[in-house]
Amino acid sequence: MRVVGFFVFAFCFTGVVAQDSLRAYYIQEYPDRFSLWPVLKQRSLSFAVRDRSEEKNRINYYPNNSFSLGVGAYIFDVAIEATFAIPLNEKSKQLYGESDVRDLQVNLLAKKFAADVYYQKYTGFYIDDRRTTIPSGTPYPQRADIDTRNFGLGGIYVFNNRKFSLRSAFNYVDQQLRSKGSFILGGTINTFKLDADSVVLTEASRAELGEGADFDMLRSTTVSLTPGYSYTLIWRKLFLNGTLAIGPAHHWIRFREMGDEKNDITINSTSYLRLGIGYNSDRFFGGLGFSAQARTILYGDLHVVNTTSMFRAVVGYRFREIGILEKRAVDFIPMGL
Repeated sequence: MRVVGFFVFAFCFTGVVAQDSLRAYYIQEYPDRFSLWPVLKQRSLSFAVRDRSEEKNRINYYPNNSFSLGVGAYIFDVAIEATFAIPLNEKSKQLYGESDVRDLQVNLLAKKFAADVYYQKYTGFYIDDRRTTIPSGTPYPQRADIDTRNFGLGGIYVFNNRKFSLRSAFNYVDQQLRSKGSFILGGTINTFKLDADSVVLTEASRAELGEGADFDMLRSTTVSLTPGYSYTLIWRKLFLNGTLAIGPAHHWIRFREMGDEKNDITINSTSYLRLGIGYNSDRFFGGLGFSAQARTILYGDLHVVNTTSMFRAVVGYRFREIGILEKRAVDFIPMGL
């Protein structure tokens, strides 16, 4: 019996070593180092409306929010960033108005999965409607009364996590050594709310649209499942990553039109796109990243899309851990809890 137990242990141990060796061939980890980096970032929440058949031009509603500048760190096995908004210049305020922005996000990036929780509150939008010609230097139509809120949580599972590191191109915790990709599966639960003091759409656009065009309130709760693929191309220390996921989404909708509230249930789609390019070595790393998640809602005669996007630029350096920096976040949690 002891001999059988020995062989079972030896088989399992060999399997673990083989898995670790395989991952080390494709992915370089840095368990004994922490990182610091300056970061330039812009997050945005926008929405667009068009006719359901998509024959007419879309009407875009954008916030006028600034970039934010700050610093980030990967320390105690946790990545954190703190940024502060760069003030808008007066010309930008004149042309596009000014938005009041509250934007919070918490991310978790592990070897096998990624998860995030976010809350966004944006008030004040300007309108980009191709039906109306805006002369150069003339302010865009502005709606300071439009208030949007976006709350949700999402996750992504990486199937080929022994050969592919999703976080190497997101927060540079790892380094992808060889070109590789993986199928991914994402899921989200999201609530989007829009309120205005008067009808949201312009008079010119309402004349072309049908049922639902006179709305001044919109609520949608979405549950979605998004299969996709992510691939990182490696050339020496340079990388190029592309991630795309598209899938069905179930929406519970409520909207108010001419004082009358209505409910609807639809199955449409949601999508996630990320592009990243940069440099990643044992010490230095940096790059540019853009991501966007779009949720499509069809109700009445309208096609409504709300989009969360982010642009991020990072340059950083890895330091060797010493003393208290060698600890992990879980080491600070009392054993009795």
